[in-house]
Amino acid sequence: MNEERLSESADTIGLFCRLHMNAKNNLPVRSSEMGVLIYTDKQQGPVTPLMVSSFLKVAKPTVTALINSLVRQAYLYKTLSPTDGRSYYVSLTPKGAELVRTTASVYFRNMEMLEKQMGAAEFQTFITLMQQANAILLQEEESI
Repeated sequence: MNEERLSESADTIGLFCRLHMNAKNNLPVRSSEMGVLIYTDKQQGPVTPLMVSSFLKVAKPTVTALINSLVRQAYLYKTLSPTDGRSYYVSLTPKGAELVRTTASVYFRNMEMLEKQMGAAEFQTFITLMQQANAILLQEEESI
C-alpha cells in the first residue's frame, strides 16, 4: 500500500472514531466511564477491575482511576472481596443503572443508524471487518 493510500486510510478511520466519540458528548460521564458502566451492567456475576481492564484493553491503573471517578460520582460502588481484603468488586448504584438504562439509546445511536442506512448485510460485513482488524492489532500489541 502506498503512503498516500495509508494516509487516506488513517484519516478515514480517525474521522470515524471522532464522529462516533462526538455523538456521545452529551453524556454526563466520559465515554470510557460509560464503557465501564455498560460492561458492569451486562455481567451476570461480580465484576473485578481486572475483568474491566481485560475487556477494555487498558492498564489496571487506568481502570482504577475510571472506577474511582465513577464511585465519586455515585454511579458505582465497591464491595470488598470476602476472601481477599485487597480485592474488590464493582456494582452499579441505582444512579448508575438508571444512567445505563436512559442513555443506552444515545450511546448506541450511531450503530443503529449505520445498520439501518447500510443495511443489515453490509453492516454485518463492516462489523466483521472491524473485529478482524481489532484481532490483528491486539495480536500485534501482545507480541510487542
